[in-house]
Amino acid sequence: MLTALAIQNVVLIEALAIEFAPGLVVLTGETGAGKSILLDALGLVLGSRADAGLVRAGSDTARVVAEFDVGAGHPARALLAENELEADGAIILRRQLKADGGSRAFVNDQPVSATLLRELGAALVEIHGQHDERGLLSPKGHRALLDQFAGLGDHLLAVRDSWEAARAARAAAAGARAKLAADQRDREWLEHAVAELDALDMQPGEEEELALARAAMQKGARLTDDLATISELFGQGSTTLAQGARRLDRISGEHPLLTAALEALDRALVEAGEAETKLAEAVQALDADPARLEQVESRLFELRGLARKHKVTAEALPVLAAELKARAAALVAGEEGLVALDAAVVKAEADYARAAAALSKARAAAASRLDAAVAAELTPLKLDAARFCTRITPLPQSEWGPEGQERLEYEIATNPGADFAPLIKIASGGELSRFILALKVALASTGSAGTMIFDEIDRGVGGAVASAIGDRLARLAGEAQVLVVTHSPQVAARGHSQWRIEKSVEDGSTRTSLAQLAPTERQEEIARMLSGADVTPEARAQAARLLEGV
Repeated sequence: MLTALAIQNVVLIEALAIEFAPGLVVLTGETGAGKSILLDALGLVLGSRADAGLVRAGSDTARVVAEFDVGAGHPARALLAENELEADGAIILRRQLKADGGSRAFVNDQPVSATLLRELGAALVEIHGQHDERGLLSPKGHRALLDQFAGLGDHLLAVRDSWEAARAARAAAAGARAKLAADQRDREWLEHAVAELDALDMQPGEEEELALARAAMQKGARLTDDLATISELFGQGSTTLAQGARRLDRISGEHPLLTAALEALDRALVEAGEAETKLAEAVQALDADPARLEQVESRLFELRGLARKHKVTAEALPVLAAELKARAAALVAGEEGLVALDAAVVKAEADYARAAAALSKARAAAASRLDAAVAAELTPLKLDAARFCTRITPLPQSEWGPEGQERLEYEIATNPGADFAPLIKIASGGELSRFILALKVALASTGSAGTMIFDEIDRGVGGAVASAIGDRLARLAGEAQVLVVTHSPQVAARGHSQWRIEKSVEDGSTRTSLAQLAPTERQEEIARMLSGADVTPEARAQAARLLEGV
């Protein structure tokens, strides 16, 4: 609900701060006192077009702040969350308008676009009046309102699910058909590529192993002469050392130093033997067999050449081979698979058609109930010659969707024999407001924005009709906060709270103010509405009776 409204420098309003109560809030005052200015200010903070003419003469900036208290599951909170704005606690909308026409919008002190402010405003407040072209006057929301009225949530869910299933089935079939067509165009290339990769028969890790082996053999080729010379020298040296060791062994006993020399020579022979062993192992590891090297290089060239051809790394060739084999196998099974996918499309579309037909039938039945409910409200509102109709128009198949297969629009005929037409094109200002009220009462169970505003809904009527309007507004106020600008004492008497709008002139400056009325002040204000400027005892008594009858 709207809990507070603060207005500064809007036309005749210099400064106002209002705290609103729940239920039916009535706004009264003499003609020209500034009720329309109040609604213009509220419209501004709800996202209406910024009009520099709203800035009070002599002021640079107009400012309007509205505070709302809504439940955790309210759509406005979801909208805040979607736009990464603070979504807990009160929702505070603020709009600043400069005299040059520039404006800024804020939500919870965070700057936002006028578009987002307008979306939030529409979620928080419904404004119903002869110039309002949103809400019930817009056919965009008529289908959803009927579905809510009839409780068609399960039907809608079935239609949406089956629509999505059919869409997915069509996409799967189309994708498979396109893929199959592409594969068939490439059949010759695909078969050749698979045969080529099969013939290659590359093993995982083979390229790395070959590269290492080639590097080793290339290194061995460079070291062949050195290794041969070293081996020859080692052979000659070992023979010489062995001969020396035998001779030294025969004379080593002649002197201790000869014994030590023999021991050192024995160690040298052992180290030389180890060196010869390592050298032999190196010769074997660096095998530079030209035939083997050529074989390794040829295999590497083959692997890498095929990898370049397919624009992949050599390591990816086994994976590519598996993928191409799968595509080749898909060519064989493709037609059979496509038949199955096409059958799935037929089934999914049949499921959608059944669900949509059930929804259409339920909507038709609900439309009849809604038409009867609205018709029952028209006579008490002095619209007994009018007729209301929920027009259901089948859509062409190209426009079917997750919401069903029909378009809905609320239409009226104001005179016997007249054709039905959209609400906004037929009804006059007063009639239109009463039609909206009748429709809102009939749709009361569907829920609405937390605050509804009716602008002079009682224009041109009085007596029993005004009482009927007041009764229906009070009934709506049991479901949501309702603000009504009224000239009718019967409507004013039904309010749970009442505010009087007044215009005054001080020091040559005209100002509009707003005051909440106490119970005794309410009686006096309703008496004024009954009798005019001169309030009579009879008017006061009648006002008391109206208030007592609530």
